Amino acid sequence: MHNLKRLVWFGMLFGILFHSSIFAQPANNHLTVGGPFEFTSLNPSQNGYVFTRMGVVETLVDVSPEGELLPGLATHWEVSEDRLSWRFYLRDDVVFHDGRLMDATSVVNSLEGARQQHGTLAQVPVDQLQAGDGVVEITLSSPYHLLPAVLAHYANVVISPDSFDEEGRVTQLLGSGSFRLTSVAPPHKLRVERFEEYWGQVASIASAEYLTGHRGESRVLQARSGQTDISYTIDPASTGILSRVSHVNLHSELIPRSILIKVNSGHPYLKEVEARQALSLALDRSGIAAAVLRAPGSEANQLIPAPLGDWHVADLPPMERDMQQATALLDGLGWQLGADGVRVRDNQRFSLDLITYADRPELTVVATAIQAQLAELGVEVRVSVTNSSAIPAGHQDGSLEMALIARNYGFIADPLGVMLADFGADKGGDWGAMQWDNTEVPALLKTLEEETDPQRSREISQGIARMLAEELPLIPVSFYTQLTAVNQRVQNFRFDPFERNYYLNEMELSQ
Repeated sequence: MHNLKRLVWFGMLFGILFHSSIFAQPANNHLTVGGPFEFTSLNPSQNGYVFTRMGVVETLVDVSPEGELLPGLATHWEVSEDRLSWRFYLRDDVVFHDGRLMDATSVVNSLEGARQQHGTLAQVPVDQLQAGDGVVEITLSSPYHLLPAVLAHYANVVISPDSFDEEGRVTQLLGSGSFRLTSVAPPHKLRVERFEEYWGQVASIASAEYLTGHRGESRVLQARSGQTDISYTIDPASTGILSRVSHVNLHSELIPRSILIKVNSGHPYLKEVEARQALSLALDRSGIAAAVLRAPGSEANQLIPAPLGDWHVADLPPMERDMQQATALLDGLGWQLGADGVRVRDNQRFSLDLITYADRPELTVVATAIQAQLAELGVEVRVSVTNSSAIPAGHQDGSLEMALIARNYGFIADPLGVMLADFGADKGGDWGAMQWDNTEVPALLKTLEEETDPQRSREISQGIARMLAEELPLIPVSFYTQLTAVNQRVQNFRFDPFERNYYLNEMELSQ
């Protein structure tokens, strides 16, 4: 029996070592990408972000790393003087992965499918989509200058008509990108291979796969062991571990994303602007940036970072910690410090739930720091880590009190699209304001939808940004720096700050 146990133990050890050796020696011309986000279906409206990044599907309009709109499957576009008729001229000789040529009818078919989904195109005032000879004409019922930016969004990809079943559901994803999909195993894995008939730069890499490492520690281990060649969204606390690994390079990039506290402005404890200002003043943003995020200088004094210039107010002062002022504000609202160190008003303790999610590993650590800093003010914060879907659910049913989120203002190339979603609706959007009693900002955002004068648009955008910084329906904490671990065998790696494209077709792998 003793010998049998030894044989079993040695068998397990051999299995572990054999499995590790496979991970550490990836196929020469096969690339493995690790990311934090799971995917559940082939539906582009829900999971297109994975398939655009992996080079499977494409959009009519592309976006440069600087946020400039570029030709994609459309070579150029034009709009009529009344801003109601848009014409998108299609690229010639684009072949879908099933061998069919892309034409205007297939583009219209794809966009009509996207309009039926709960996505960005459904919010556009489209009156009619028409297919012409190499051109798609979109007629609007009212001016909407965001249209090209919306058409760059992953939900609005162009796919072969054979992707849909008779009921309009996407049952196979036949795109036009540099890689074609060969296998899908939701929610954790998909595989692609090089598409030789790609209209653009044909990839050097023969095949690639995407692996979901939901936990930050998993992605670090994947990068360290060589299981992944590229691991996105690395926890800043892991930089020390990976910096000591000779085969891994760390890339740090600013992206148009901010870490924010979403607050329920209709909550009895948070409805006064002075209460929200007090919470903001109690935050040590510099300490969080330097000690927690390992990104000194990333502390945020407003919602939107500097690269998105029209929405960033350059002369706003920094939001520095001021416990004396924070205390005075809560004292003025009648919140008195209780015997247990938690403030009390009308026999109610200033105690709130803050939820966050593990998809972005730094959020849980930042949430713990915020909890400690607000405790010094006499505000009790109970932190819980859950799925990101709990945030829109809590917004909709009114149960959410506070949430720590990472909001992507480059979700649509023009931040106006996200601002409309977050602040344009009555009482706010799922990831934006909640029960915020403000009618001026939604009205100004509505004006921006039709404003064609760039200078006037900038003035309105700056005014909205100032108002948000003063009234704090969301409390800014830090601008976002994303860390990516890249194996040294990967050549020509570059990062897309708008997180639309991994640029796999530009990379090469050393032998």
